[in-house]
Amino acid sequence: MSDIAIRTENLGKVYRIGENRGGYKTLRETIGNTFSAPFRHLSRNSQDSNLNPQSGCIWALKDISLGVKHGEVVGIIGRNGAGKTTLLKILSRITEPTEGWAEIRGRVGSLLEVGTGFHPELTGRENIYLNGTILGMRKAEIHRKFGEIVAFAEIDKFIDTPVKRYSSGMYVRLAFAVAAHLEPEILLVDEVLAVGDVAFQKKCLGKMGDVASEGRTVLFVSHNMGAVNRLCERTFWLDHGQLITNGPTGEVISKYLTSESAIAGQKHWPKGMANPGVEELRIFSVRVLNNQGETTSHLSITQPFRIEIHCRIIKPLPCCRIGFLLSTVEGIPVFEAYDADDERYTMRRESGNYVARCELPPQLLNPGRYVVSVNAGMPHIKNLAFLEGALAFTIEDTGAVGSHMDSKRLGVIRPKLKWECEEV
Repeated sequence: MSDIAIRTENLGKVYRIGENRGGYKTLRETIGNTFSAPFRHLSRNSQDSNLNPQSGCIWALKDISLGVKHGEVVGIIGRNGAGKTTLLKILSRITEPTEGWAEIRGRVGSLLEVGTGFHPELTGRENIYLNGTILGMRKAEIHRKFGEIVAFAEIDKFIDTPVKRYSSGMYVRLAFAVAAHLEPEILLVDEVLAVGDVAFQKKCLGKMGDVASEGRTVLFVSHNMGAVNRLCERTFWLDHGQLITNGPTGEVISKYLTSESAIAGQKHWPKGMANPGVEELRIFSVRVLNNQGETTSHLSITQPFRIEIHCRIIKPLPCCRIGFLLSTVEGIPVFEAYDADDERYTMRRESGNYVARCELPPQLLNPGRYVVSVNAGMPHIKNLAFLEGALAFTIEDTGAVGSHMDSKRLGVIRPKLKWECEEV
């Protein structure tokens, strides 16, 4: 077992619905809890053993048994509410499991949701030294890495400002820089790509690649299947708190993205679908229709088709966009599209039922299997609904560009382009 960095056996976590988690703690409480956490048992008292999900409780994790070797880069995927963040919180010793146990061998650095790990009243500089001390590093070691951390986070002008005054982007840049540069033996990363611009996301991926190449262990939680596929050799798929499967990343992602895809090219939610806590909007269905207006999951490459999303706006919204992300079954994003791309649909949306239709031209996608993920939100304000892998469809080669040459074309798209070739 000496090569095992992380191991769990029958790990479970139950929450009482409506339980009060509390607000800010004092600096003394924060430091005290952090230092005492590693010495607590990773199992709850027997009084929790009789908790019943039917009596106002819900299992965030149930019977999770897994092992991760030193030097492995492992992805953790699953829909919202699958238990991914809860698992990382237990491994980070932020929360305790209700049942089972976990063993972590090595110094752990973690980047969970924005706000975890920093004290809001301290400056960026003070938080860097506090986090390094918690990781067991000497002051000289932290000082040696300090310049790299500040340069990576790009917050040198604000390093002596209390982090409670940071924007979410500044906060997550500093949090990632600290977690990645203070040389933990095990790095736990949760949705670092959800905040920040494209340039920062590329820096994060590059740094995680560097960490992995140095032989450190990485657990990477993300909804970005392309990033998981690129970074992780092996992936765990969680759903409703349970481990569905694990294995080579490409195989697991393909199973995950097509697991609930409607064979007939449509998906319905009778009671409506939205993100937890959202009351403004519900999505009721998404479907793919061929050129004859028939719902189908098999489409001709030579014919246009459309994607329809049916939703209800319950409360008037100052702005709203409804759309989808198209990906390959390997998790590679093809493109994102929204009805608000048309300026006519960027205005206020009144309450009512809506159907958003998007037509895709013929000779666009290469033959193969594709996945539609549904999205709705108020840009820069609130994400209202998101579901990965809502449905899947297949583009059939019924006369694709270049098919007369009997050779497979590389790439995701296969557009019919205008060519001229003349002797000169």
